Amino acid sequence: MNENTLSGAAWPDMIERIRARTPARVLVERAGAGYRTPTQLELRAAHAAARDAVRTELDLERHLGAEFVERWKLFEVATQARSKDEYLLRPDRGRSFSEAAVEKIRSGCPQAPELQIVIGDGLSVTAVATQVPALLPLISREAELRGWKLGRPFVVRYCRVGIMNHVGELLRPEVVVLLIGERPGLATAESLSVYMAFRPREGDNDSRRNLISNIHSRGVSVEAAAVRIVKHAQRMKAQQMSGTELKENLESPTWLKER
Repeated sequence: MNENTLSGAAWPDMIERIRARTPARVLVERAGAGYRTPTQLELRAAHAAARDAVRTELDLERHLGAEFVERWKLFEVATQARSKDEYLLRPDRGRSFSEAAVEKIRSGCPQAPELQIVIGDGLSVTAVATQVPALLPLISREAELRGWKLGRPFVVRYCRVGIMNHVGELLRPEVVVLLIGERPGLATAESLSVYMAFRPREGDNDSRRNLISNIHSRGVSVEAAAVRIVKHAQRMKAQQMSGTELKENLESPTWLKER
């Protein structure tokens, strides 16, 4: 690329094309050595949104809606972390259920479903509130089209990814799907991750899990995520495995095809 390519009208057009593909603040204008006031204010607002996403306590009806909670018969359990501060300081306590949670899950959920969906607050309640009400019904519909036996979904407060192992030990599902709030950044606080595992058990680590991340309005859409989740679960069931040995087959992204 030579200087003429970046000169004149082509340069602003190129910036807009780059910005359209990423929520990152690419090539923002400056005032001397610093950002302009609007950019500074945007960054401060984004930082505040990220802090709120992490620190907010999950409230089922307020964040997911009373109608949604009733429709899916959602109930809430907690991990061994007893507070948000303890959850943040002691990640290990977010990987196992409390004794009360164990009893509630055993009494409220059927054993050995083909697909068990779990909703965890994780590090962004904002992401859970924004994405889960649209995503959960889409996953359920795709699974039902395949005739799968679905477990009763439930919500986990102070949830870490490792809780999937405890779910596997308690309910013996074929595939566990964890919808969990991602660590927020300065681009968005609404990004959800989906972790998946085939028959998770105590001692499993991330090498036995698969991940679909960046589910938000400028990332992976909930519609695309639902299809990917169920198709990948289908591969897990067929090949009786999950993790690094089971790769997701993705078509080339649109931006690559256009080059």
